[in-house]
Amino acid sequence: MSHDVQPTDLADPQNPDSEKPSGKPADSSPAAEHSEQSPEQPTEAAPAEEPAEVPEEPAQPTEKPAETAEELPAVAEKAAEATEEPIEVEPTVAAAVEATEKTPGRVRRILRSPRMSQALNVLAGVLVFAALLYPNVLRRLTLGNFARIPIEAAFGILLLIVLPRRPRLVVGSILGAGLGWLIIQKSLDMGWFKTLARPFDVILDWELFDDTFNFIRDSYGAAGAWGAAIGAIVLAAAVVAMMIWAVLRLAALITEHRRRSALAAAGIASAWMLSLAVGLQLLPAVPVAARTSVTYAWDRAWQAKTGIANEAAFAEEVKADPYKNVPPDQLLTALRGKDVVITFVESYGRNAVESPSLAAGTTAVLEAGDAKLKAAGFAARSGWLTSSTFGGNSWLAHSTLLSGLWINNQSRYRNLTASDRLTIPSAMQKAGWDTVSVMPGATRAFPEGKFYGYNRIWDSRNLSYQGPRFSWAQMPDQYTLKQFTEVEYNRPGRKPLMVEMPLISSHTPWAPIPTFIDWDQVGDGSVYNAIAADGAQKADIWSSAAKVRREYGKSIRYTLTTLISWIEKYGNDDLVLVFLGDHQPSSVVTGDNASHDVPITIVAKDPAVLDRIAPWNWTPSLKPAPDAPVWQMNTFRDRFFTAFGPDGGTH
Repeated sequence: MSHDVQPTDLADPQNPDSEKPSGKPADSSPAAEHSEQSPEQPTEAAPAEEPAEVPEEPAQPTEKPAETAEELPAVAEKAAEATEEPIEVEPTVAAAVEATEKTPGRVRRILRSPRMSQALNVLAGVLVFAALLYPNVLRRLTLGNFARIPIEAAFGILLLIVLPRRPRLVVGSILGAGLGWLIIQKSLDMGWFKTLARPFDVILDWELFDDTFNFIRDSYGAAGAWGAAIGAIVLAAAVVAMMIWAVLRLAALITEHRRRSALAAAGIASAWMLSLAVGLQLLPAVPVAARTSVTYAWDRAWQAKTGIANEAAFAEEVKADPYKNVPPDQLLTALRGKDVVITFVESYGRNAVESPSLAAGTTAVLEAGDAKLKAAGFAARSGWLTSSTFGGNSWLAHSTLLSGLWINNQSRYRNLTASDRLTIPSAMQKAGWDTVSVMPGATRAFPEGKFYGYNRIWDSRNLSYQGPRFSWAQMPDQYTLKQFTEVEYNRPGRKPLMVEMPLISSHTPWAPIPTFIDWDQVGDGSVYNAIAADGAQKADIWSSAAKVRREYGKSIRYTLTTLISWIEKYGNDDLVLVFLGDHQPSSVVTGDNASHDVPITIVAKDPAVLDRIAPWNWTPSLKPAPDAPVWQMNTFRDRFFTAFGPDGGTH
């Protein structure tokens, strides 16, 4: 394999026809009435009978004598010239206009029919009713959840009854848009709960749509990503528009039947209060007296308020760093001369170790790994950390572990990386280590590398991989480790390394999955073309949760097998390897209410290294015991600094 590849340099960083006619028609000319009068006959003589089609005949001046027969054409001509509108209207045109005005089209006739009007009223009512009871957790999207009484309906009816027409239209539109937004946000909650085990944060989570788009693009292609984005926008706009229409239609119906509507509101309120008083439930833990929308809106408003307050408090947390002013020569003194590699195994959670459907396969790999590493002179200690994220957003877990702060949203991450907080890599950089990041999943520049303290970054653009993608993963973990070995670990005359390396073959959607091969066969990665073609595809496994769990377990076993084999084959006497999960997999694998715990293991050949962490009481194995200590992930940095600092041996 070529060695001339170069790492990323961090230094690069209106209708006029509607007017009333002012002239009279030409057939109402005085010529007809005066044709048999003498020139001397006064004009006040009884006029001739007016044509039936002329609704009104203007009175003639009494002082002026009638015109002679010879003068009549000129008079008629002048009268016609004084007319501002056309004097005659073709009967066929008039009939067509009248027919158009009086005879609606077929679609309009259908929409105006009593039955259709009633159907649309029912549809509007069903939409509003469903919106008021729409849940934000997917498992609650059942018929039983809609067998409830929303108290918000009673208040909404009363409000629309008392409002005048114009305010009613405005308020109705606002209420409709609000219901539409609640449906959208609750739908987002469903996705967030299913993937990240938490609700969507309306203040902080908008930035994650960019990462979602990138994930879909990387897994399903650009067409799939753009199709999903456009479809989501159109669907959201349609939901809001439909809810506005539904509320305004019900508002019109309510004002036509104010008395009946008031009685309906009173009935809803009475039934709701009675159901609440007796604790009526048609399904277990689902009260008939519902206040879903009001409670939800209040909770989300409180969440936003709390998030803003927490953001202000976080700025103070960043500054409170007990290791900020520690001299470099007093940092991690017990690890001097050691190569420290921190590896995050994607989606390696407690579920992979303890779930009945996964534990056997994972345990077999870890137990076999214990034996192999012992034979190679290595030993291991393992425990548990509680991750700051679940099902995704791996970078939040990385920053939590390395900075010693609880980073559970994008706002905190952004504020952290804009600070001068000491991280494990930056501390080791100050203390003399050569700091490197290997990021096989990164496809663009990583400006946060300067904050973390990396001297160099290797990513998918400069690791020289010539093989196929494995869905989201740009390259197999075995290739990443082999290339790292060649460009950094086995480089002659190097300084001690501090490396941070995420391994990504166990990233969702877990199809296809690489196969472990002999290290000498890895080459430039082209050997994986046949492996990717023969592997299970996303469409093959995502039709069944059981298949997804099976492939997830296979991906974890692949990465663990690869990592253990790398230690066994390439690990030297100065290797100190810390590997851990970044977060649990999504709930399609873990089920609901799973913990945020992930395994963490330290492997070393030097017994003095593991002696330093003896007070941690971790399990002497690659597999942590069920009762091994569980720490918050953000506490690891300070414990690590303390254990391997000047006074670590005395604690």
